[in-house]
Amino acid sequence: MLKTAVGRLRAVALLEGVSFVVLLFIAMPLKYLAGMPLAVKLVGWAHGLLFVLFILALAEAAATHRWSLPRVVGAFIASLLPFGTFVLDARLRREEQTAVEPASS
Repeated sequence: MLKTAVGRLRAVALLEGVSFVVLLFIAMPLKYLAGMPLAVKLVGWAHGLLFVLFILALAEAAATHRWSLPRVVGAFIASLLPFGTFVLDARLRREEQTAVEPASS
């Protein structure tokens, strides 16, 4: 998975998506309902780092595969939505599988 630009994007997107979901649905409630602000600080820091890595991986994949601007913008928007990177990963995985599958005769 990490051998190609798209594979690296998929890996970082999954990690970034998990960190976003943990931030929104675990760390934020812990901060506001249980008085544990450290959860947001730690998870937020990790999520920020993974977001920057996502942007770098997206730029690499876009440059390597000459993606159109709407495609790049769509992938970026996916990173801003909860569960968006999971949808992005499913689409990229499906594209990889169809590109690898031999044509049936």
